Amino acid sequence: MKMRWMILFFPAVSMIGLSLAVMQHAAKAAPPQAPTSAVKAFTAPMAANSPGAAAIPDTVLAINSDKPMSERVVHYEIGAKYDAVKHVVDATEVLTYHNVTGQALDHFPFHLYQNAFQQKATWVNEAKLMGSRDTNYAKWEDKDYGSEEIKSIEVVGQGDLTAQLHYIAPDDGNKDDKTVIDLPLSKPIAPGEYVQFKMTFQTKFPQTQARSGYRRDFVLGGQWFPKVGVFWHGAWNCHQYHNTTEFFADFGVYDVKLTVPQNEVMGASGVKVSEVNNADSTKTLTYHGDDIHDFAWTASPRYKVKDDGVFQGQMGPVAIRILMQPAHWSQVERHEKILRESLDHFERWYGPYPYKTLTLVDPEPDSAAGGMEYPTFITGETSWFMPEGLKEPEIVVEHEFGHQYWYGMVATNEFEDAWMDEGINSYTEVKVLDSILGKDTSVLNLAGATFGEREQQRLGYISAADLDPIAKNAYDYYSSNSYGGITYGKTASVLLTLEGIVGEDTMAKAMHVYFMKYRFTHPSKEDFLKTIEEVSGKDLRWYFNQAVYGTQVMDYKVARIESLPVNWYEEKKNAGKDDKDTVYRSYVWLQRKGDFVMPVDVEIKFENGDKAREHWDGVSRWTRLGPYDKKTKVASAEIDPDHRVQIYRNEFDKSYTAEGNGKAAHKVANYWLFATQWVSQALAWWGV
Repeated sequence: MKMRWMILFFPAVSMIGLSLAVMQHAAKAAPPQAPTSAVKAFTAPMAANSPGAAAIPDTVLAINSDKPMSERVVHYEIGAKYDAVKHVVDATEVLTYHNVTGQALDHFPFHLYQNAFQQKATWVNEAKLMGSRDTNYAKWEDKDYGSEEIKSIEVVGQGDLTAQLHYIAPDDGNKDDKTVIDLPLSKPIAPGEYVQFKMTFQTKFPQTQARSGYRRDFVLGGQWFPKVGVFWHGAWNCHQYHNTTEFFADFGVYDVKLTVPQNEVMGASGVKVSEVNNADSTKTLTYHGDDIHDFAWTASPRYKVKDDGVFQGQMGPVAIRILMQPAHWSQVERHEKILRESLDHFERWYGPYPYKTLTLVDPEPDSAAGGMEYPTFITGETSWFMPEGLKEPEIVVEHEFGHQYWYGMVATNEFEDAWMDEGINSYTEVKVLDSILGKDTSVLNLAGATFGEREQQRLGYISAADLDPIAKNAYDYYSSNSYGGITYGKTASVLLTLEGIVGEDTMAKAMHVYFMKYRFTHPSKEDFLKTIEEVSGKDLRWYFNQAVYGTQVMDYKVARIESLPVNWYEEKKNAGKDDKDTVYRSYVWLQRKGDFVMPVDVEIKFENGDKAREHWDGVSRWTRLGPYDKKTKVASAEIDPDHRVQIYRNEFDKSYTAEGNGKAAHKVANYWLFATQWVSQALAWWGV
């Protein structure tokens, strides 16, 4: 999602004074019937006469002729009609669920995400307390309201159970939160059996919040239908929707029919199977998706479409479809270029992209819908003013595409371990954009000013360095800033530092092994950490305990340098002048200011050009290096001279020179003078 861009990029740009970059930025219809085509979700038949599911049609049990990539626990058949005036969806949903849990299930919880946008909902409460990603809620307005209601629900073989539905709040006990609803069954579903739910529901979208909703004549349909929870680690995992959480769902098959006004240009997850115009000036589009865990769509009558792109992937051609705002059409090639380059890098480095389509959407400006990911479907982020040197479109497109791997296929629990998607994705973002755009120019390369991704991630981390650990429920962070800084910035910085410990090639191999082993599953944090240990052959608990599970901060300092004549007590003929034959005894003091303990290398440079390398384990609070008896003084000392560690709180303390050098300050002063004069002239021209 785009939080990482808002938190990290804008402060970075403001540091060099580029203020301009900051300044950018019909009547209700009856619900249609769900499709009745044969379901292709499952690979094993249901036991005959199984309780609670005996009446499921035989077509539901059809075996897919293609080998599934995932376990395909669910199959959603949705028929929906969108009212573009009222921003309301009326729909039917048939969900077929395969109980692969190994135990009987006597109740099923469902997410109703759009209910988050109500005055007393947990999402809104947290937005007020923590700072919202999209809305400040200075006052409540009707346009902020969203809802998702199951009108009726039948369990095949058990009858209409609508009256049994009841809201639950497993995380905070908020009785006014309606984002999770539970359905007790009259008969439990035995292990290995199938159960089918038939429901009707209505969703009302709010004006865009959290990457879902409408803005003017644009709509993004994200998290818009009742979605069953995940039975994980022996229990149902179905969290409430929080201000800083995203999603978690089982893999399966989606067959979705969307009926919209004929003037709408559509984009959606999966493959478009058909499009039919109806007599009432609407049209119905049918989509199919295999081995995905969500389905999103968008509609706008003003999209311009580029759909002639094809990427030749390792598992076959991938059709690229780009929906752009007319005002941004000049950037369509730029968007396609970074999308292709991202696909290429991920396939070569991590593993194949197995889907047949990839849709990139340029959402309505100011819609809070930019920078979001759904299976085979992502949204970008740009503006009418976007010079080549500002890399916002490249960063957002690469980041959201990366989610196709760490969210889309690896599918970790984003409620409990958001870093396993957002953070790992931020790490691979650094690696990919370093390769494509350059290590020091992947964020900014404009008018002589440059800035890179890895430093952007570190700045995000140090803004909230000691507040929360990485390994923490996404909804329990101190603030939205801490969530963003730790989940994105710290995780990326921790993994970049890990490269220096295990080696860059080893880390690359571990990432490939992790993706290939855990794609189409739901791995835990220990699955990821143990993969790195196994591939590297190293016990890394000393590092993980501090960097992942702890809040320790790494802050080392070159505290002092001294070079004194060995024979200082002897009289010299040329008092006050250095003698080339004078032997100096030099020392360097190092201090560990923070509580993160990590071995470091130190490089000591002498005035005559000699160098010395030392190693400090960092266990004590300080150490003294030396003595160095030489006919020259120490000129400087630097901790981590190879710049392998990315988690320092204060980079300035890492080095020390015996004598000051004003060149850097002079350069910064010149940049600042140029930037302030330029902005002043621009404001004068605008008449401000």
